[in-house]
Amino acid sequence: MEINQPDIIYEDNHLLVVVKPQGIPVQKNDADANDDFQSILKDYLKKKYMKQGNVFLGIVHRLDQPVGGVMVFAKTSKAASRLSEQIRQNIWKKCYLAVVDGVPKQKKAVLEDYLVKNDATNEVFVSKKENPKAKFARLFYETLKTSGNRSLLKITLETGRAHQIRVQLSSRGIPIVNDHKYNKNAKVGSNIALWAYSLEIEHPVTKEKLVFSKEMPESLGKTLSVC
Repeated sequence: MEINQPDIIYEDNHLLVVVKPQGIPVQKNDADANDDFQSILKDYLKKKYMKQGNVFLGIVHRLDQPVGGVMVFAKTSKAASRLSEQIRQNIWKKCYLAVVDGVPKQKKAVLEDYLVKNDATNEVFVSKKENPKAKFARLFYETLKTSGNRSLLKITLETGRAHQIRVQLSSRGIPIVNDHKYNKNAKVGSNIALWAYSLEIEHPVTKEKLVFSKEMPESLGKTLSVC
């Protein structure tokens, strides 16, 4: 994927907050790949500041390849360490928007599961607590709008497990529209209707609370009314 100019939301000496496009991996999938978001942003920084040699850009959290939205990168190792510690302490607040097939039984609810990832297939499953590989997952959702047999949900993550939102919703019969891994009715060639809408963090140096957001693209919002 070619990106002429990254969509930068915020930048200072410590942080780079940017909108990740859908369909691009955050990091290289293999040694030969260079079509990844981190490499694109490093190239952007290198050109902007005319830097020689390698540019540091730390990944402190991730979005699945099909998913787009707000991401924070660290421009220094100290910022990366402090941001990672914030995540461990659950200081970050992550909010997503998703269009799902179906109408949730409850307008608002907390979903709790134990999830297991199959690394061979890159799929995640709901499992029993007793499974030694299972990781606890928790999220809160609120139904913002319903149209026909589709609903727009606002989702607040309390844990950050792989494919968490996608699996927890799919396991309850309300899979995300065009999720090609967890929705059997996904339309070929269409983007998943899941968007990282907002992110609240603490600045790694000033400790100021920062909130960044980016509206869901119009093309994803339209999936609510296209059944």
